[in-house]
Formats: sequence, C-alpha cells, structure tokens
Amino acid sequence: MKFNFPVIIVDKDFRTDNLSGSGMRDLAEAIEQEGTTVVAATHANDFLGLAQQAARACAFIVSVDEPEEDEPQEMGEQAIVNLRRLVNAIRQRNEDVPLFLYGRTHTSRHLPADILREMHGFIHMFEDTNEFIARHVLREARLYLDSLYPPFFRKLVDYAQNSSYSWHVPGHSGGVAFLKSPVGQLFHQFFGENLLRADVCNAVEDLGQPLLHSGPVFESEQNAARIFRADHCFFVTNGTSTSNKMVWHANIAPGDVVVVDRNCHKSNLHAIIMTGANPVFLRPTRNKFGIIGPIPQSEFTMEAIQAKIQANPLIEDKSKKPKLLVLTQCTYDGVMYNAQKIKKMLDGHIDVLLFDEAWQPHASFHPFYENYYAINGESGRTQYSTTFVTQSTHKLLAALSQASQILVQDAVEKPLDRHNFNEAYLMHASTSPQYSIVASCDVAAAMMEGVGGVALTNDSLNEALDFRHAMRKIGEEYSDYGDTWWFSVWEPPTLPAEGIGTQDDWMLKANEAWHGFGAIEPDMNILDPIKTTILMPGLNIDGTFEEAGIPAALVANYLADYGLIIEKVGLYSLFVIFTIGITKGRWNSLVTELQQFKDLYDKNQPLVKVFPEFVKEYPCYAKLGMKDLAQAIHETYKKHNIAHIQHDMYIAPVTPILKPSKAWSHSVSRNTERVNVLDLTTSHVTASLVTPYPPGIPLLIPGEQFNQEVIDYLRFALEFNGKFPGFEQDVHGLVKEKVDGELRYYVDCVKL
Repeated sequence: MKFNFPVIIVDKDFRTDNLSGSGMRDLAEAIEQEGTTVVAATHANDFLGLAQQAARACAFIVSVDEPEEDEPQEMGEQAIVNLRRLVNAIRQRNEDVPLFLYGRTHTSRHLPADILREMHGFIHMFEDTNEFIARHVLREARLYLDSLYPPFFRKLVDYAQNSSYSWHVPGHSGGVAFLKSPVGQLFHQFFGENLLRADVCNAVEDLGQPLLHSGPVFESEQNAARIFRADHCFFVTNGTSTSNKMVWHANIAPGDVVVVDRNCHKSNLHAIIMTGANPVFLRPTRNKFGIIGPIPQSEFTMEAIQAKIQANPLIEDKSKKPKLLVLTQCTYDGVMYNAQKIKKMLDGHIDVLLFDEAWQPHASFHPFYENYYAINGESGRTQYSTTFVTQSTHKLLAALSQASQILVQDAVEKPLDRHNFNEAYLMHASTSPQYSIVASCDVAAAMMEGVGGVALTNDSLNEALDFRHAMRKIGEEYSDYGDTWWFSVWEPPTLPAEGIGTQDDWMLKANEAWHGFGAIEPDMNILDPIKTTILMPGLNIDGTFEEAGIPAALVANYLADYGLIIEKVGLYSLFVIFTIGITKGRWNSLVTELQQFKDLYDKNQPLVKVFPEFVKEYPCYAKLGMKDLAQAIHETYKKHNIAHIQHDMYIAPVTPILKPSKAWSHSVSRNTERVNVLDLTTSHVTASLVTPYPPGIPLLIPGEQFNQEVIDYLRFALEFNGKFPGFEQDVHGLVKEKVDGELRYYVDCVKL
C-alpha cells in the first residue's frame, strides 16, 4: 500500500523567478516524478506550523540561502537563529524524520554543530542532477517510513496487502461477502478495503496469538511495556471493564478481603460479585457541585483499613490480610493521587495494588505528572506488592474504542506468574479478538514513545490552558460591560500566566474554597489541567442556590444540537476533556456556542425556535422560553435541595447485610421482590447495583441496605422525571413502568 507522506520544502524563494527558486522547483519536480508528493512552504518563520507537519512528512528540505544577490558568505545571526528554531521545533515532535539543508553558497562551515547534527544531508545546488538528489532524499525517507511501524501493525499491514485467499473466519472473507449485497456494498464502501482485509482470526499464525501473547502480538506488548516503563503489558480488546475483571480473577478467591475505592468504576464492583470477595470501602470526598473529590490520605493507613475490617460484620476472620487495593487514579473529574506515596504506604501490607488509570494513560509521558501515576520505572518499584495498572488507551490516547491494556510492575520479592495470570485473562477475553483493535493498541503506544509522547501531551495541556484563559477573559469583558453572568471553570483562583506552571499551581490544598473538599493532606492530590469542568450560574460551592440559575442539562442539550457532545453533565456543571485529538477549532467552537447560548437565554428565546424537534417530541414546553425552562428546573432543584441530597447520598454510611456474591445469587434465583420506590424503607436490601448517570458510580451494591439519603434521591428522580420529560435523571438499577399512564419506579430487593 502506498501511504501519503509528502516531502516538505521550506524555501522563501520557491515561487520566485530567481536562481534559487527555479533550482528548488526543479528538485521538487524530480521528487514528484519518483512518485512522492511535494508540499512547499514559503513562510519559513512559521516555526510552529511547520513543526506540526512533522507527523505527515517523510522528509524536510530547508533552504539556507537568502534571496538577495549580494548575500554575504557568512550566514546572518538572525538566519541561524531562525533555522535553529525551526529544527528544534521539528525535533520536539519528531526525532527521526529526515532533515536536509539546501544551499547554493553556504556549507557546513557556516552552520553551528547543534544544527548540523540533526541533519541527514546537505544538498548543494547544481552539484548533482536533480534526479540523483531526489532518489537520495527518498531513500532516507523510505528508511524513515519503514522504521515507523510497531511490531504487530507491520505484520497486519503486510498480511492485508499480500492478497491471500482466506478460508478462515470471519465469514465476510476479507469483505467479499459484503460485495454480494446492496446493503453490504454500503458497508464495504463506508469502512473500506483495508479494514475488512485486516479483519482476520487467530488462525493466521504470522500475526501471533493475542490469547497466548505470542509472535508479533507479544513483541508489540513488550514494546508497549517498554514505552510505559512496565515489566509486562497485556492488550485487551473489550475495554478496561474487562481488564479490571482479569486482574481480579487472577488474584482474588472467595472470601478474600479487598480494599476498594467507593467511587470506583462499576466493573470493579462486578468483580467483587464474581469473585466472592469481602470488600471494605475507602470513602472519598465530594463537593456540592457533585464533583468527585479525593480519598483522604488517612484512609490509606493500615490502622484505618484494619478498623474497617473490624467493623465489617460479614468478615468472619478479622485477622485476614487484605489481598487487593483498587484505586481510581484519577477521578472522573480529574483529581489525581500521588500514587508513589500510596505505594510506599501500602507496600507489603496489601499483596496487589490495582490502579485503575482508565482516564490517565497520558500521565507517564510528561514531567508535569511526575509521581502522579502508578508505574514509574525502577524508582517506583515496590518490594513486596505487585502493581497492576489498567488503562483505556482509547480514552486519552489514540486507540480504537474498546482498546485497553494491563500494565504490571513486578515487586522485587514477587514477580508476576504470567501463566497463572493468563488463565484469568482467558476467562474474559474473546476467542475472536478484533485485530484492528490490537493494532490500534500497538500504534497508540508507539505514538507516545520519545518526544512524540511529550509533544502530544503538551499540546493537550496547552490547549486546555488556552481555553481556561479564554473563558476568564470573556467573563471579565462581560463584567466590564455590566453583564451579570458568564460561565466559569472549576480551577484554582490563579492560573499560570504562561504555560502550565508547576504541580504546586494545581495542587489541592487544605480547606481552599475553590475545590470544596475540606482538609486535604499536602502533596497528595493535584487537578489534571486537561480535565475541565465548566460551571453554570445558580449554585455555589457551599451548596446554596442563587435566585436564578441555569441547569447544565439545558446547556448540554443546546450544545448537542450543534454537534458538541459533552462527556459528563452534572446539575450545574459540564465536563470536557482535552484529549490529544482536541484542536483550537474544536474548543473555540465550544466557546462560541456558549456565547450563543447566553444570548438566547438572555433574550428568553422561545423553545419552539431553539429546539423545534425537541418541542415537537415534548409539546409541554411549547409556550416556554429558554429562561423560563431554566428557571423552572432551577426552582425544582432548589425546592428539593438536590445539591445536598446528591452530596450526602455518596458519603452517607452504608450497612452491608449480605456478601455481594450472595445477594447476586438471590437475584439469579429470583428470590427477590420488586419494591416501589415510594414504598422503600431503610430495611430493604438491594439485589442489584443502583447507579445514577452521570457519573456512573453506584450508590449501593448488591447486599447493602438502603439509607434515607438514597431513598430521598430516588424519590426526587421519580418526581423530576415526571415533571421534566427529556431531562430525566438516569438511574441504572431502577425498573421503570407505566401503570395507568403514571410512571412508576421499582427496585429489586432481596427477600430476607
């Protein structure tokens, strides 16, 4: 397959009629006759713009001669400065792309050594034929392009291009089956030949076995382990939910005591049910915006953990050593833990430390995050406790959806038993893994190697800071005009003037008003700048409501109509993430649409004009304006004091009555009763997870008793959903039924 990587020529004279310009154009023509595209840039001082082309170029040719006829033999100081800036900007993003200098009079004697050492050659006008020079440049370009392939992706491309007849599944046989049907033709034309030819099964021995971690798959996993500074890596093709379950099943037996972050992803709670473990929970903080806060450092002490074990009525042997710790590193809202500090605190006290880094696989590639990720090479190796890290490489890296990986760092005294672990891996892995997902894991890791990872992460950080500064500037301008409101961003009061600053600039410090989490220990938690929470007017950090307010659901609906889909919508907050794929155009479009929303709200624009399709589906809003609806929802939130309810329901004590696995068995055996939410009492025990979305963190797990805080929230959800259709509070675990035209909510409870 021919990939499109052009040669980029940087020459201010490229389009002029002087000798230098005509010579460079002749060279460009010779390169194109060899079958490679040429892109010419005449504005050599656009260093950043040219550097950003380093990902798409197979080579750069940079002119070092000035356009004037009376040019001196010695290069001017500014010319050298500009050349150095260009070379450094390219090398900060790409260490290997070939760079050539092109000159008529200048030679290496006119250039500093720090520039020359980055070059692959020096081309002098008219000394060789253009055809020869073109082949010389393209030879280096081909070597460079060949070096780009990580192990598995190389083999998959080779296989797809070999045009082999396949007799193995899948049944579409490289896409041929789709060509036999009109709708199949649509599918084939949409996804394309390469994807379908690369969709193979594990019968293709040349590609290796994802289930056995052999061949090119194993080489690729080893390569990823090296890049992430781990001892082992296992690619997973069905998400980090599965990765978590693999780690659990490899380490936990029925009755084992496990220490679990109460705000963990529900996959870890599913694993508790599946393994028959006895959990004790670390309880995080929350603020009144509904933002998930950190677990206090005191919760990680063995004294505190032992006290939880002693207090748990379901753990018979109180002397049992905890087998596993699960920590969400970082929280959904961007609060990160000093993982190295936690590892030191728990090393040897808990056998396995599992850091769920689904939302931060980028952290190990930028010095800003030092110590705030779990695997840090030899400096972070534990003596006795094995460290597992699960990462969603599709979330903040560039892999395909469902791509995930498990990283392992051996303890000095306890190396991983790979065979034993793979038995658990096989319990959850599909025997028909998607090879395109494996390839995307391979490529996503390779993209982060060396300067590439630093540059990509730095782009995310810088775009996030630019957005934050822009939001502040707009708010200040509205205030200067006497306007009363604008959206704010949840962040420290002072932002670095330039760049991202230091960890201290983003540190959560004790009792600071902006974060609302109370007493926080020094050097324990920072806010990841790329995780950005936009706050709506109407709710204060202490949970008090203003007279007027704009619920976030209304803003999110408006943005969705304009193609801007928000990651998480709270009561008065919108959460967006500056991934490595975010661009200036994307976040500036968000800012623009927020301004448009403000204008429509201030004018109380009729909903039939703003949301015509929505109003057609829900005619109850036909006579309302934007401000009318916002205020109606706001008044309902205020009446029920929902900010306090949502805060309290996550931190209120919960009483375990049955082991989660036992409660689940009641559900499977149908030894349950379906209880109307209006009839719930604190004596009922849930048989299923009760999980509000967002944020998707369960309030209760099977076997736990309802408390009044959870009951109050469920009753609020019932009332709110009936009053504001289209803006429903989504709670998984509730059974919704219409009885006599009335919406009713039920919960499956264990029959005791």
